[in-house]
Amino acid sequence: MVQVLALATALAGFWVLLSGYWLTLIVALGVASIVLCVFIAWRMDVIDHEGHPIHLTIPGLTYFPWLLKEIVLSNLTVAKAILGDKNARHPQVLRVKASQSDALGQTVYANSITLTPGTVSISVDDGYITVHAFMDETAEGLRSGEMDAKVCKLMGDATPLVGDAKT
Repeated sequence: MVQVLALATALAGFWVLLSGYWLTLIVALGVASIVLCVFIAWRMDVIDHEGHPIHLTIPGLTYFPWLLKEIVLSNLTVAKAILGDKNARHPQVLRVKASQSDALGQTVYANSITLTPGTVSISVDDGYITVHAFMDETAEGLRSGEMDAKVCKLMGDATPLVGDAKT
C-alpha cells in the first residue's frame, strides 16, 4: 500500500510540474489520469519494492551525495589522464565482489560503477561484477571495496569490511 501511495504522489508531483494550470476541469482530469495509471499499475502487479524503492529514500540521503562527490572526483582524475599524463592510462577488465544480498542491490552497485567516469560495468554474475576500468587508479578505487560497502549500507545489508573485496 505504501508503494501505491508513493506512486500516486510521484505522479501527482510530476503532473503539477508539467501542467501549471489550476482550472477545475484540468485538475479533475489530472486526478482521474493519476488514479487510472495507479489502477493499471496495480492490476498489472508492477508496483513492488524494487520497481518503486521507497525504502531507499532515507539511506539515499547519505549515499547519493557521496556518489555525486565520487563522480566529480573521478571525472577530474580521468580528465587529467586524458589531457595530461598519457602513462596513467592502463585499460583493464577486472571482477569485483558484489556483497549485496539481492538483485536490486547488485544492480545499484553496477549502475554506481558505470556512473563513475573511468569504469563501466560489463556484467553481473554469481555475486561478481565484471568491470572495464580505464586506468589503474579507477580500478584500485573498486578494489578497495568502499563503494561495495556504501551500497550494502544503502540496501540495509551487513556491510563488508572496506578493502575486503576480492578481485
